[in-house]
Amino acid sequence: MDYSHFFILGVVQGLTEFLPVSSSAHLILLPRLAGWEDQGLVYDIFAHLGSLVAVLFYFRKDLARIVPDWAATLHRPSAAGDGRICWYLMIAIFPSAVAGLLLYDTVATVFRNPLLIACTSIFFALVLLLADYTGKRSRQEHNLSLLDAVWIGMAQALSLVPGTSRSGITMTAGLFLGLDRHTAARFSFLLALPTILLAGGYDIYKYLQAGSAADPVALSVILIASAASSWCAIRFFLALIERTGMLPYVIYRLLLGGVLLYLYL
Repeated sequence: MDYSHFFILGVVQGLTEFLPVSSSAHLILLPRLAGWEDQGLVYDIFAHLGSLVAVLFYFRKDLARIVPDWAATLHRPSAAGDGRICWYLMIAIFPSAVAGLLLYDTVATVFRNPLLIACTSIFFALVLLLADYTGKRSRQEHNLSLLDAVWIGMAQALSLVPGTSRSGITMTAGLFLGLDRHTAARFSFLLALPTILLAGGYDIYKYLQAGSAADPVALSVILIASAASSWCAIRFFLALIERTGMLPYVIYRLLLGGVLLYLYL
């Protein structure tokens, strides 16, 4: 693969990580459809780290408020403030962390099947559409509860299956719970922080165990491209979600699933 391929992979990762269309599916499928060799685990890791950088930068002001409030609760539990959001994120990450450890080898092999990706893309697109049309969308961030975090966290565990979409399934859960679109999206994006940190850390550990080599320039290209496109995707999505709803992303996923069924059946 040349550097232009890594740039394209980084852009695709960044755009699809936060839009409800499944980044893992696109990272698996793009090399196959383009006739490129598989980029390998370490490049996927750096693509996701780029998305992590984008979230940290975009939500830096929120995090500057949330993290100190969370730290205050360690000494005085009654001083929750915005620190409760941090606790909810930590709780929500637990189901997918456990599932990821138990199913790591299966996810890395069996689940990378184009037909499976096609089916999950179509099915969870329809579930997202149902949540968007039937959800009450009457609750905002200050209404988030511990039970919401548990349900969203359990939903996120399903995103281990490529094609499900981590952001898509967590927004779906949020909408079913009555959150408005903006709140569901913000919580999903913030949840990407611990999710990418844990998954990336474990993947790096596995990579170091394997002792493989990687091109540092290609790693830099994919990380920077992913970070820039991720930031654009977050800003675009949060600015337009209340006006567009989920229908454009549902249509895209249905088309993607249909094309994959046509190509691989």
